Amino acid sequence: MVIRINSKEKNIMKLIKSIFFCLLLAGPGLISCDKEENRVTFTGGTAPQLTASSTSDLVLSKANADFSSLQFQWSNPTYEFSNGVNTQDVYYTLQIDTTGSNFSNPGQVGLSYTKDVSTTFTVKSLNNTLANLQLKDNVSHPFEFRIKATLSSASVPIYSNVVKINITTYLDVVYPVPAQLFITGSATPASWQAGTSGEVVPPNQQFTKVNAYLFQIDNLNLTFNGTDDGSNGFLLLPVYGSWAAKYGFTGAKHQNNGSGDSFKPDGNDFAPPAVSGNYKIVVNFKTGKYTMTKN
Repeated sequence: MVIRINSKEKNIMKLIKSIFFCLLLAGPGLISCDKEENRVTFTGGTAPQLTASSTSDLVLSKANADFSSLQFQWSNPTYEFSNGVNTQDVYYTLQIDTTGSNFSNPGQVGLSYTKDVSTTFTVKSLNNTLANLQLKDNVSHPFEFRIKATLSSASVPIYSNVVKINITTYLDVVYPVPAQLFITGSATPASWQAGTSGEVVPPNQQFTKVNAYLFQIDNLNLTFNGTDDGSNGFLLLPVYGSWAAKYGFTGAKHQNNGSGDSFKPDGNDFAPPAVSGNYKIVVNFKTGKYTMTKN
């Protein structure tokens, strides 16, 4: 059987083939263009502008603890993407460090805010915040402030200008500072003290007094027994061999995170860290907190 195709039908078939061939050639390009159009990319943003209510030298005083000291304001970085201006929440961190550290100091302060574009410090709150840098009180120190702006998951950080202020802090402690400080407990090499006057202090279990409010042990072996039944822990003592005074955890027994938390007089046993080993322990009576760092 022979099928005859007239000239008109031949022309239509040629046209269809031509279109199909062109589509094959153009297809990858069209798909690529479509993907490029649908991909949302970060195109930039404007660095936040940070301003302070004053940049003059500031002397903080305990007598004025409840008064306002400094106010900081900053602008929105206006993140922009290929599909328009960002509509997500912007997360801000007010970073505080000493001049010359370039915000790399391990003790630098980072205060977090969501969507807020200003914050106000009282004299007391600023003094407590700067205490985390563990600097000498009643001496002027040069501080630097800047804003770090990010989106969720700390993505696309943008930094503001740096504001510099010389500030003198004052000594204000949460609890009276003892003359000496010791550690005892089943997590320590010597276990619990007997509570007998005149006990010999085990090696490495007496803190060094670093300054007027800070105590430190550089290398103490702490043991975690793998349970959370309250049988393993430690306390801080002003007098070794006496239970008359002690410093312990502010919360329920063995619920602190094992790397540091708040403490208070007559508190519960501190939980040991989750991993046994040698630790640096710092106890800060200015902030009422302690830290444990594995060596």
